Amino acid sequence: MIGPAGDTPREECGVVGVYAPGRHAARIAFFGLHTLQHRGQEACGIASCERGAVHLHRGPGLVGSVFNEDNLSTLRGEAAIGHNRYSTTGASALRNIQPQVIETIDGPLAVAHNGNLVNAPQLRRDLLESGVGLQTSSDTELIVQLLVVAAGDWLSRIRGLMAQLEGAYSLTILTRDAVYGVRDPRGFRPLVMGKLDDGWVLASESCALSVVGATFAGEVAPGQIVRLDAGGMTLEQGAHPQRPAFCTFEQIYFSRPDTHHGGSLVHAVRQRLGARLAIEAPAEADLVAPVPDSGTPQAVGYAQQSGLPYTDGLIKNRYVGRTFIEPTQEQRESGVAMKFNPLGDNVAGKRVVLVDDSIVRGTTSGPLVRMLRDAGALEVHVRVACPPITDPCHMGVDMAAKQELIASERSIPEIRDHIGADSLAFLSLEGMMQALGADDGYCNACFTGVYPFEPEMFVQLELGSKDQFASVWGD
Repeated sequence: MIGPAGDTPREECGVVGVYAPGRHAARIAFFGLHTLQHRGQEACGIASCERGAVHLHRGPGLVGSVFNEDNLSTLRGEAAIGHNRYSTTGASALRNIQPQVIETIDGPLAVAHNGNLVNAPQLRRDLLESGVGLQTSSDTELIVQLLVVAAGDWLSRIRGLMAQLEGAYSLTILTRDAVYGVRDPRGFRPLVMGKLDDGWVLASESCALSVVGATFAGEVAPGQIVRLDAGGMTLEQGAHPQRPAFCTFEQIYFSRPDTHHGGSLVHAVRQRLGARLAIEAPAEADLVAPVPDSGTPQAVGYAQQSGLPYTDGLIKNRYVGRTFIEPTQEQRESGVAMKFNPLGDNVAGKRVVLVDDSIVRGTTSGPLVRMLRDAGALEVHVRVACPPITDPCHMGVDMAAKQELIASERSIPEIRDHIGADSLAFLSLEGMMQALGADDGYCNACFTGVYPFEPEMFVQLELGSKDQFASVWGD
């Protein structure tokens, strides 16, 4: 990553599944993954099935660079699953790229996983003690092996798997005869269904459906298993649904603005977050500007509610992100300047409300405030469209360790002074939930420290670095 440690949470992947009789399913999966590129930029892969034989292509990089006409044409068959990867550890070797594929006595099996298993250390120990060898540092391999060692048909095995897993998981699974979609009983991560004229599609977000010519057919409910095969689509309850805990950051940051969750357009939700923020934390100012791009809809909502004019104060270089070219120390220190440039003519002599979706480590906010001041802004009032992030995520979001979170030990006035703003305000938890239109049903552990799982499950996660415990940090 160019620049200081990233000041935004990072997602844990996107998945797709396709069953389309008579069609090239891998091509449909490719366009689905391309639409879900924002969910993972490190690596990607597609597995397809043709007459009981699985074809696989995967590699590091973006979807458009990993796949081309030559390798896509080898992925024959009318069933396919795909995966976009963002890993939270250094373990980005080819063996960890998904989908993961294995041959079983009942035919081939491929799995793509979005989420994080909080009981992965225990599952890993159990498998090793039973004599099962493991080759990767990902918990996806644990899922594969648990399915392999189970008895019964695939539907029975998946039900048994769900009884063993604790944590966040949305899966697409490819077998000789079908594609399955699986969502954990709390519904942490999204998974939706789409209807093709001649088949079905599964995807992490609804934005991927229209791109491949599918119409939205509903969300996979928490604890549900969907099977796509020659007979069509069937739904089964694989595990009893538990108290819903959908990740709030899907609404705040991760999902594409044109995605729908729970019947609400993400872009509209983010505008409501900004409008509520304007009610709770007004500012004496001349204009409202976003931290692009993630803060743009929130800033629009803030401006509309406050009556202040909206303008761009910063321009983002959208081609700055992950790089394998090591920057010099001087370049690292100027990393924010590589990503953002101020529009001096817009902010000079003005009191600016700078709206962001979230502040994680605080490494970006300070340089942006200074950048606006250097461009001539008289005052900079920072407004954040979610509550302070005080606790790490253990359910599949690469946020930060607790000691790295700026709000874990600093008060809001201390954060204000640290970033050099004239004022600073965060949206309240109550205001956020009001904007989401829900009293419950979300996981807000990163704001409250109240997790959906018992604290002892996180003990090993806190013992060391992510690299030491790569196996528990998902895919």
